[in-house]
Amino acid sequence: MERALRFQATRSSGEVSALLSMPEDAFAVYVLAHGAGAGMDHPFMEAISARLADRGVATLRYQFPYMEAGGRRPDPPPIAQKTVRSAVDRALEFGLPVFAGGRSFGGRMTAYAALDALEEIFGLVFLGFPLHPSGRDGTERWGRLAELRRETLFLQGDRDRLANLDLLRPLVADLWPPGQLNIVKGGDHSFKVLKRSGRSEAEVLEELSRAISDWAKRLTTGDPTGGDDA
Repeated sequence: MERALRFQATRSSGEVSALLSMPEDAFAVYVLAHGAGAGMDHPFMEAISARLADRGVATLRYQFPYMEAGGRRPDPPPIAQKTVRSAVDRALEFGLPVFAGGRSFGGRMTAYAALDALEEIFGLVFLGFPLHPSGRDGTERWGRLAELRRETLFLQGDRDRLANLDLLRPLVADLWPPGQLNIVKGGDHSFKVLKRSGRSEAEVLEELSRAISDWAKRLTTGDPTGGDDA
């Protein structure tokens, strides 16, 4: 089901690797960027892609240039944002509605890329938006994101130390159109839950994938229920 691809990230950075998961019944493509510390092969990235494929959402996972080169320091924002643009261009070739976003750093770089480009996408999906450094509550990273004029879906754990929900909620609500914020009960920044919560990793992945697919289907079909009768 997965197909390896390559595309040019930026003129100076050269090509990067990508993985396309394209189910036969795909109705949309989610361009899924990785977080700062792990690439597109991280188990969470693989797992959410598989769950989304089960719901008809294709994913295009890709490497930022620093990760492709085996580095640890993330690319400067201009390079990262141009890479997002290139990944979206590649996804548009598949002829399906395109959404973009990703995990933590990748989602934030996608958000900034969307301020001045990515006009063709239907919306943005963030998996653990990193509003501030761990334990250092603040909104400085939000910056120009108040100017976003896109449909947005934020999926956040209520134990996420990189996103104080009391700070994030009003920022999301003040976007236009107003963003949608889905809280994963018991989840941390990686959506891991404590054993005493009684919830499994599989249940959390199901919650995340259903939220994304229902939201994407609503935007692409106009069905306010997301077209899910289950």
